[in-house]
Amino acid sequence: MRPDRTTLAGLSIPRLLTGLWQVADQEKDGTPTDIPAAAAQLSAYARAGFDAFDMADHYGSAELIAGEMLRRWDGPDRPLAFTKWCPAPGPMTPEVVRAGVRERLDRLGVARVDLLQFHWWSFEHPAWLDALREIEALRQEGLVGAIGVTNFDAAHLALALSDGIPIASNQVSFSLIDRRAAGPLTTLCRERGVRLLAYGTLCGGLLSERWLDKPRPEAVRDWSKMKYLRFVDAAGGWEALQAILRATDRVARRHGASISNVATRWVLDHDSVAAAIVGARLGESEHRADNLALFDLRLDDEDHAMLSEAFAATRPIPGDCGDEYRQPPFLTASGDLSHHLAEIPSAMSVVPDPDRPGRARAFSGSEWEPLAGYCRAVRDRDRILVSGTTATHGRDRVVAPSDAGAQTTYILDKIAAAVRALGGRPEDILRTRLYLREATDVDAAARAHGRCFATSPPANTTFVVGDLIGDFRVEIEAEAVLS
Repeated sequence: MRPDRTTLAGLSIPRLLTGLWQVADQEKDGTPTDIPAAAAQLSAYARAGFDAFDMADHYGSAELIAGEMLRRWDGPDRPLAFTKWCPAPGPMTPEVVRAGVRERLDRLGVARVDLLQFHWWSFEHPAWLDALREIEALRQEGLVGAIGVTNFDAAHLALALSDGIPIASNQVSFSLIDRRAAGPLTTLCRERGVRLLAYGTLCGGLLSERWLDKPRPEAVRDWSKMKYLRFVDAAGGWEALQAILRATDRVARRHGASISNVATRWVLDHDSVAAAIVGARLGESEHRADNLALFDLRLDDEDHAMLSEAFAATRPIPGDCGDEYRQPPFLTASGDLSHHLAEIPSAMSVVPDPDRPGRARAFSGSEWEPLAGYCRAVRDRDRILVSGTTATHGRDRVVAPSDAGAQTTYILDKIAAAVRALGGRPEDILRTRLYLREATDVDAAARAHGRCFATSPPANTTFVVGDLIGDFRVEIEAEAVLS
């Protein structure tokens, strides 16, 4: 028996990908992995049908191991290497992007990356769009097979698509504990033809018989469990996990399957999901035989009813997919990432007013600012006023020209960046005004505004004003007061 397969961007892939993130965990004490031995273990996975491997630039020597496996491969169809590029925010020039992709090619020893997945830490720095557009240029050159993203929420995935980037996949957390991807993200994927690659489906092994009716672990050594214990706490704590484990165990017993089988099958049954990613601790435990059993498993209405009853006893994980990396609560292995995000350079330049202490101006670099004699935002003591802002990227490019919702998302990121550059926070914004080209744009713009300000809604007025300049469908101004 071999795993079921599906198609992603023209590639035939197994519905279970082999994840190599645990290579970094195994190497965290400074001991490198034996690359030839690990490559032989990957070959065994590939020959069993698990022939697509997911890795990243920061997963220790994972790319080198996969590259060695590919170099040695003597079968008819070579395994697939999916990797991620996770650059630090900053200017994404063609040279920077090409160097990042070239490093992936060199480490893997291939002429083309089958799927290059891009991660970005803060959407307030708009260079992520430059990076994706340059990756698309490299795709057209043949250096990249398909473009994926990781940990993108629905709004920014929609923005990238509307800006013309042919994204094939989005890799996000998706499990019985973290069900966010079943919401707006799945709806968007159905509409736009994007597939999800689901990680965390077993919550670092917590969704297994090993933890059924067991006390919460006191000492946790591996990063994966450290991370997913934070998800469990956000979902209601250890007893919430136990409620899901008991329901999943009842379903598993009905079918002669394991809890892990049921947990993975539930995720794979969402039509937006192309594949789930199961981690491999090379040289240690392997679960290929158990994983294969899930392809004989079919969940029925009674199974879903039992699981839904357990879900009712949990709290939804806050926000949308990927928010755990960008805002509290930071549900990562290391916990609070605020210090990391604070180190990200601003896309704005700030100029203090030499004649008026307490006053400063932020500039975004748009060609209109010096031409028309205004700044993106000005701070006077505890008040910040943000100019009418459009979806202008760089000096003059219009982002997502036909999509009012996508333009609103981009504009609100830009406004947040201006407020933050002047010492405020997005939560300090007390008033917004939206100016729209057409009444048909109201719904999309309003929904994008609502997603952005879900936890700190400002006062708002929305106007339909008719024609805006060029291809702009939305213009927004804002006021913030620092408290």
